[in-house]
Amino acid sequence: MPQVFSKSANGVARFVVWATCAALLLAIVIGIALPRSGFVTGVGQAVAQPVPFSHKHHVGQLGLDCRYCHNGVETSSSAGLPATEVCMTCHSQLFTNADMLAPVRASLASGHPLEWQRVNSVPDFVYFNHSIHIAKGVACETCHGEVDDMPLTARAHSLNMGWCLDCHRDPQPNLRPPQDVFLMHWKPPDDIARIRRSLISLLDIHPETMTDCYVCHR
Repeated sequence: MPQVFSKSANGVARFVVWATCAALLLAIVIGIALPRSGFVTGVGQAVAQPVPFSHKHHVGQLGLDCRYCHNGVETSSSAGLPATEVCMTCHSQLFTNADMLAPVRASLASGHPLEWQRVNSVPDFVYFNHSIHIAKGVACETCHGEVDDMPLTARAHSLNMGWCLDCHRDPQPNLRPPQDVFLMHWKPPDDIARIRRSLISLLDIHPETMTDCYVCHR
């Protein structure tokens, strides 16, 4: 009976089997890692803006409070973005002819607001309220990172569902006294564990219900 397969057939078959397994394993790894990578989440990637606004300069060096530009953060679901008039409060006197501020001057003259590009966002089907997080002692830098070190603003965390749920299940590590939520590079006191336990009660925080679907999906 003539030989159907050549002597190398076994080697080819083994190569195909192992190559298929390796390809499947690689696909699984990519499928798990890619959605969590900065390439997809945008973590660490600065977003181009109509004006290259530097939080490092304005917050870190000049000491501007978050609420000066984001004036809805304590009272609204949206933190808000600064109107052109807010920028011109200072820049009608400082760097008035700077080329980089030409879009600001044009916005003031035309009445058309600057079109800032959102850096931190969640999907439309997710309800997020800034004011409740501020009131419950969650600091700006907890979600947005140390913006006072950012020459151009970039997302600090993925803000995906798993990341949010980790905090909702166990909020204590992210709590601080509400009067300190706007402080950057905050240093917790030695008795912070006791303080955080007390904040759970004082601020009426209920982790047992904070993972219910309706909290974020309404």
